[in-house]
Amino acid sequence: MASIPDDAQHIIECGTESCGRYGALYCNSCYRPLCEQCRDDHLKSPDNEDHDVVLYLSKNHKIPVEKCKSHPTKDLDLLCEECQIPLCSLCTTLEKHKRHGFVNLEKFYSENYHYCLDKLPSIQEYFLPRSKELQTEIQKDAKEIERIMENIRGKVKTDIESLKKLADEVMSEIMVEVDKEAEKLLDEIKSQDKTVDEYITYLQQLDEEIRGYLSASNVTNIIIEHSKKLEIRPIPETTKPVAPTYTAGQYSKEDVSNLLGKLHVDQTKPELRRIKALESCTSTSKEVKGEYSNEASNVQQTESPSASVIKVRELTVPGVERLFHLSIDTAEKVWASDNSGNLVQTDLQGNMLQEINTSRQGVGYHTVTENADLIYADRENKVIYKKSMDLKEVSPFMRILDWEPISINSSHKNGGIFVGMKKTTGARNSDAKVVKYSKYGSYLHSIHRDNNRNLYSEPHYITENINGDICTSDSGKQEVVVVNEAGQHRFSYRGQRSPFNPYGICTDTLGHIIVCDGYFKNGTIDIIDTDGEFLTHLVSQPGINRPYSVCMDDKNNLYVGYCSSNTLNVYKYLQ
Repeated sequence: MASIPDDAQHIIECGTESCGRYGALYCNSCYRPLCEQCRDDHLKSPDNEDHDVVLYLSKNHKIPVEKCKSHPTKDLDLLCEECQIPLCSLCTTLEKHKRHGFVNLEKFYSENYHYCLDKLPSIQEYFLPRSKELQTEIQKDAKEIERIMENIRGKVKTDIESLKKLADEVMSEIMVEVDKEAEKLLDEIKSQDKTVDEYITYLQQLDEEIRGYLSASNVTNIIIEHSKKLEIRPIPETTKPVAPTYTAGQYSKEDVSNLLGKLHVDQTKPELRRIKALESCTSTSKEVKGEYSNEASNVQQTESPSASVIKVRELTVPGVERLFHLSIDTAEKVWASDNSGNLVQTDLQGNMLQEINTSRQGVGYHTVTENADLIYADRENKVIYKKSMDLKEVSPFMRILDWEPISINSSHKNGGIFVGMKKTTGARNSDAKVVKYSKYGSYLHSIHRDNNRNLYSEPHYITENINGDICTSDSGKQEVVVVNEAGQHRFSYRGQRSPFNPYGICTDTLGHIIVCDGYFKNGTIDIIDTDGEFLTHLVSQPGINRPYSVCMDDKNNLYVGYCSSNTLNVYKYLQ
């Protein structure tokens, strides 16, 4: 694993011999650090006037020397833009690279080096700590689930034991009843047995008497007995016992189960774990612009949204009647549009720089790419147009079939383009979706439905958050619809008062979502966190008449436009 240079960990000395001052600058042409004074002297020389002197932490990094496999005597020093492979100067003459574009490999390497270097603080200061916190939370949840389930197991066992105890009690009661019935029947049988036994004894005695009479020689005795009219008593009546029967209970496993408790599994959709928004991480490739110090310092800047924002500029945007949408351009320029098809570029002194006549839109139909190209949607003709920064002409960029493009946003993370679309499906019915394209206009995927439910109705304004969420201001549904990068619905924000009419939307460097509620005369600008929790109202002051458009520049300035005028206010947002 390559080691990370510690250029930002110690004081860099000027590379000029015997200077010794702090080398805050770097000459990419000479590969040596310079102080400000030596920089001036260095560039005064005719041989050095074209040298590229930059901040030290923005310097180009020397690429590792690597020989070309096709031309072993040549170093790799170019990059083919089409093939995205390093080449030497001789490779550019090969047939397979003809008419391809080439860039300086060292510059490309340096840019990617800084890009990778910029990622390290966010990994170490945000993603790793947040992931470890998340892992700790998950492990706590696992222990809590084990505790809960063990408690449930105990309750089930107690429930079963209680049922067994009741069954034993019922069995004892039935056995007592059986014993009583058995005793009663046996007593009756014994009584009959005794009666028959006595009768048998009687017969035996009678038999013996009669035999005695018959064996006597005295006639008188027989005559006397005869006179008694000798009769034999009848056999006593007895009854057969009627034994009871036992009918087994009619029950099933389900019947037994119904006697016991139930395990209730909650079907509620699991709540997403809250992850603290990505805050600005100090990067080794970023330097505070201004005076250079001879001592290293570690200053941690804390940024937070403030409800009492400070207005730092107010200007009138020429060429438009109202400000329905704003798109930040480079070098303190902004594109602004009204609902009459007027789209203008202005500087912050209120000077019109460019003007384009478009079809009537009235929504968030334009955006500026990471390369400072203007892209805007023509709803009527179903075309996306592009105006490159270095060209005056406007040319078709994409054609949309069947659907009407009503809003657009360019991602500054990867250059992807999000287009809000609408289609009429009947006399009073319509459908809507958000489609993502690559920065070259290739279709990637659609965001349309979630659990067979339409996500959108009027996706008029779109923005992308730092965590990859796509945030859409939907005036038809009167809510802000937020989905993740995969298009899965995360939450919908419905404002702090009714009715809620969301319009312009943007996000800040902390991942907060800023949205205009322009329904009331004294409108508000709401700020919510990455999970949809309301934080505060921004710019909620008398005289603010229906804010419709917002955008944020890279200096944390908030631009606010209104549907009632062409006045543009600029506020210092993060303190």
